[in-house]
Amino acid sequence: MHEQPGRSWSLGDLARASSMSRTTFAQRFRDVAGTPPLAYLINWRMLLAQRELRDSDTRVGALAFTLGYSSESAFSSAFKRHLGESPTSYRLRLRDTS
Repeated sequence: MHEQPGRSWSLGDLARASSMSRTTFAQRFRDVAGTPPLAYLINWRMLLAQRELRDSDTRVGALAFTLGYSSESAFSSAFKRHLGESPTSYRLRLRDTS
């Protein structure tokens, strides 16, 4: 998940990569990480997005596809839901304070 954040991961994929059943993997992951696996993946993608938006001039559309979103719109919606502002607003706000 960390090495391939843009991959279209499913719970089954993650369980297979860990050689566990889906139920066992999901429970063990939640016990260790404190969050369900796919929620963790979204959080990881959003952290990577924040870093990229802060530190580079990568276009939002390109970043969306790199992080596994099917469109810029889908990524922007997820980003706004997660952080309360659009990727472009986030980038502009951070650059205005620098």
